[in-house]
Amino acid sequence: MAGDYSRWSPVKRDFKAMLKNLSHEEILEVLSEGLCAYCEEVIEGRINSLNQRRLDEMALANVNIAESSAELLQGDSSDDVISPKRKLNVDAHTHSPRVEESTYSGSAKRFVSVLSTPVNNKQPTFDHSNFGQVGNADLSEDHKELFRFCQVGRRKDFAYYENIDGKKVNVLKGLELYTNVFNPDEQKEIVELVYKLQRMGRNRELRARTYSEPRKWMRGKGRVTIQFGCCYNYAVDKDGNPPGIVRDEVADPLPRLFKEMIKRMVRWHVLPPSCVPDSCIVNIYEEGDCIPPHIDHHDFVRPFCTVSFLAECKILFGTNLKIVNEGEFSGPFSLPLPLGSVLILNGNGADVAKHCVPGVPAKRISITFRKMDASKLPYRYTPAPELVGIERFVPPSPNTSRNRQHLKDGKSDKREHVAKSENKVFSNEDDFPPLGKSTPSKSKSRR
Repeated sequence: MAGDYSRWSPVKRDFKAMLKNLSHEEILEVLSEGLCAYCEEVIEGRINSLNQRRLDEMALANVNIAESSAELLQGDSSDDVISPKRKLNVDAHTHSPRVEESTYSGSAKRFVSVLSTPVNNKQPTFDHSNFGQVGNADLSEDHKELFRFCQVGRRKDFAYYENIDGKKVNVLKGLELYTNVFNPDEQKEIVELVYKLQRMGRNRELRARTYSEPRKWMRGKGRVTIQFGCCYNYAVDKDGNPPGIVRDEVADPLPRLFKEMIKRMVRWHVLPPSCVPDSCIVNIYEEGDCIPPHIDHHDFVRPFCTVSFLAECKILFGTNLKIVNEGEFSGPFSLPLPLGSVLILNGNGADVAKHCVPGVPAKRISITFRKMDASKLPYRYTPAPELVGIERFVPPSPNTSRNRQHLKDGKSDKREHVAKSENKVFSNEDDFPPLGKSTPSKSKSRR
């Protein structure tokens, strides 16, 4: 076949018809070998899109279940329910994330799936009596949670290719962004706690290494930090301790509300149960404050996450982030962080690409949750029992017609959890099961 280029003729081929003639095993063989990085990314993107379509349909069916139960429990409801069949609002003000000119290689390619039109980021208004609750008292706790769970948006198909050791590498692989994880009322409660902790720190009611408010010696420098679970050095300290977790120092334990946040993220499949955070750092930014380019220390295992409050800002990623001026940076990929969102950093997104936060446009708070490496735990560290054995939320089966008939029968308590007996369990092998995903047992049996 050497020198035979006839098979590369520009004649259009009907690949769909060709694939229809192949068995399931043969199609897997065709799609699993000999593909370039670009083709693999295209196929992965299409598979993710199909999976997201299934999840949207399942989530919509689950909301229909909850709506039916709510109507039968209290008649017409004036509460607005936002359909979960919504795309992630990466940036409410622009049509796509801003991507500056690559600083690494002119041949770097970008394949980022974003909205073609902006989406209204308005969230529903509920009467919250406690953290994480939806205020309709006539609904069961399961249905209250279902309403919120179905409103969480998820995006994990971020991609930006750079040449590393002669190979094109997606340096964003492993990033995931979840929106609407914490609604406005919950955000307000969390921010109020942060301000209270800041007052305690200024009054020296927290441990010396828990609270830090350095002098602002230059633009962008001097943000307030509050550490819980462990004390972390960004550089060699005055006692000669190297960067990383200071094992002979004791930090204040995680506040109760922060533990509730962790439980929410694990329960709602934002974080895997195999990596439950046991420490966090609160960053309080004033206008113009920043975080310079860095990769998080490996005293903390992956994945880790950051939650955003008060003001949206952008985080930059790339292997070659440049310092333009005080508090100003440039990089090949810019991602807006919506309020109440959770950004997961894992894989290449955590360990190949650096990240930074340029000077913020307004006062902002972020909380970064991380799990400490077991070999780096502080000597006097005591784990929190509340964070052990967190159960993950399992949505009801989307068999709406059967469940609606069950509700109309009226033979059992109307507040009973709809289709409780048909709930499925998630596979223990899947650290990041998609939202609303049922057990894979049936799909495996069809193969």
